[in-house]
Amino acid sequence: MSLLITPTELADGMKTGVKTTLLASMWLPGREDAGFQYYRGKHIPNSLFCDPARALTSAPSSKLGRNPLPDPVILQKWFERWGLNPDHRVVVYDGGRGLMAARAWWVLTWAGIRGVRILDGGLAAWVREGRRHAGGPGNLPQTCTLRVNPGQLPVASIDDVKSFDGVLLDVRQENRFAGRKERLDLKAGHIPGAVNLPAGRLSNADKTFRSPGEIRAEFEAVGVVDPSRVIVYSGSGLHSARAVAAMHYAGLPGAAVYVGGWSQWCADPKNPVATTV
Repeated sequence: MSLLITPTELADGMKTGVKTTLLASMWLPGREDAGFQYYRGKHIPNSLFCDPARALTSAPSSKLGRNPLPDPVILQKWFERWGLNPDHRVVVYDGGRGLMAARAWWVLTWAGIRGVRILDGGLAAWVREGRRHAGGPGNLPQTCTLRVNPGQLPVASIDDVKSFDGVLLDVRQENRFAGRKERLDLKAGHIPGAVNLPAGRLSNADKTFRSPGEIRAEFEAVGVVDPSRVIVYSGSGLHSARAVAAMHYAGLPGAAVYVGGWSQWCADPKNPVATTV
């Protein structure tokens, strides 16, 4: 089964009664409830709201980074709020950029949910096909029978990164990797020894994923041969989740995510910083 699902496949499944828990992972800058207000205004029918800032991460800090792993106890409360159970497939989507959907896919898979799928292109792709959308607070959940079981995807700590001798892959934009531009974190540059593959290269212009063959070629070009010997990082675990999702889709599972990412690394003045400028 592919990690991705198209709007047509999702719609056809819902028409024929395929049991589906559909999570809208929506976040917008601004007010705390901006993502929920966006969801209330427009979402795919039968969706439930997933708040990335509350469900898919824990409190940011200089010691842990901008988007640390979620607390399993809190994540369990979200499982119950969504009514996750093994009889329903889980499909996640966002507005269309793919970052929040990828984070939801990665966190839920890390937490033990099997077969989570990403709606390729998100709500934007759904709307482009002329499919109807809904407003309001969303549907009532089913009964939750699943428990959070963390650790089902590989994670790398900052100490792991410091002692790593495999491929350390930075998937931020090239300008940030080079050290020419940085508006989110304390310093510009990258972790010494890292190679750069911007996550944007793994997507088409409409933010759907490129073909598996094209994705594999991008990873091979930066030296990815054995994914189990790869640590992927970004600024705070969003673009890295997108890149790892692309790897799984392309038949390259096994890479670890350094969730703290550049936001954690550069916050410690003792850590070295490399640039190409």
